[in-house]
Amino acid sequence: MIFLKLGGSLITDKSKSETPRLEVISRISNEIAHAIDQRSDLRLVLGHGSGSFGHPPASRHKTHLGAASQAEWLGFAEVWSAAQRLNRMVVDSLIECGLPAIAFPPSSSVISKDTVILEMALEPIKLSLDAGLLPVVHGDVAFDIEQGATIVSTENVFTYMARQMRPDRILLAGLDPGVYKDFPDSEEIFATITEDDLPKVTFTHTDAPDVTGGMWSKVQEALVLAREYPGLEVRIFSGEEPGAVADALLGGKPGTLITM
Repeated sequence: MIFLKLGGSLITDKSKSETPRLEVISRISNEIAHAIDQRSDLRLVLGHGSGSFGHPPASRHKTHLGAASQAEWLGFAEVWSAAQRLNRMVVDSLIECGLPAIAFPPSSSVISKDTVILEMALEPIKLSLDAGLLPVVHGDVAFDIEQGATIVSTENVFTYMARQMRPDRILLAGLDPGVYKDFPDSEEIFATITEDDLPKVTFTHTDAPDVTGGMWSKVQEALVLAREYPGLEVRIFSGEEPGAVADALLGGKPGTLITM
């Protein structure tokens, strides 16, 4: 079983509000279809970020910090609507490539506490895999029993799912070829990162809104999983190069490995 995330920076232009990279979404959909055709035993859960769709309204309304007033709940609904628009584009692209994709938005099944997921309905996702479908999750709003509302990233969702579904690999495809050793020069990446390497890492900064923590959050979530499940392979790599996602799904070892 593989969990694959398509980062918001990969499938949208994060510098322009609600700007999908439709040619990239289409290309990667075809690559996923190719990989599944090559490996009939591949059990895949796909996730994607919200990029320039969900992050700008979430930042504007501070939905990740909670909701209480009518205006804040209206903001919650605005973020939800934006996230669903991008998700529909991704799912429609997958279906056009002959993939039986079906969306499982976290907003409909996640309960969190202080931004940490407590519950998520996983049985429908498991049944969809058994039926040969391609389940798709994504960054989304969620209800939080402490602060009313929050934002859950795809990495948050994958972390919760991994504890019950035990994937063999988690692949995080973005724009960067891995985690840089020498940011901002950005000429060399870490082949591997362990907890001991964290003090050496300078994480990238972007002016585009990102309410889920960016690369720092990705590495932290990956280390949590690596600590809990020795042998789990978590990789951060670029999906920008044609063929990179298909190669990763078929056993390639791109980018930076997060490990204990």
